[in-house]
Amino acid sequence: MDDEELLRQCSLGRGRSSGPGGQHRNKVETKITLQHTPTGISAQAGERRSQGENKRVAVFRLRTALAVGRRCPVPMGDANSDLWRSRVRSGRIAVNQTHRDFPAMLAEAMDMLADCRHDHKQAANRLQCTPSQLVKLFKKHPPAMERVNRDRAELGLAPLR
Repeated sequence: MDDEELLRQCSLGRGRSSGPGGQHRNKVETKITLQHTPTGISAQAGERRSQGENKRVAVFRLRTALAVGRRCPVPMGDANSDLWRSRVRSGRIAVNQTHRDFPAMLAEAMDMLADCRHDHKQAANRLQCTPSQLVKLFKKHPPAMERVNRDRAELGLAPLR
């Protein structure tokens, strides 16, 4: 979904944040806190002087938090999205953790892993990437890697490294 649709599902809070930036930072309420109402997952940003920039960062952080904390069902058969297919070439996943597409790619990978009962080799096969590339994607966002390994431990599986 686009940013506006996501923001319609959120409660937005504003405030002041501490830290470097001096007087300019503390004069106005530039800190943004978003809480996704359907899930209760929240994210915030306040390190910039601009409220608009902090809102953009908070939306990105919320998308990443939703990618880690919320699972969606995976369709049978060819389950790869157009975005996934555009970012995977010869088994390699091409996305940087700061790119706008990263949260969607991470969510798709985590959904597939959950659908494959946390068998990363099977998930990688269905995603048409290598198992090591899938693990590298999770490692790009430490909370995702922690979640994957916690879920694997609950199933009696060894952690991914």
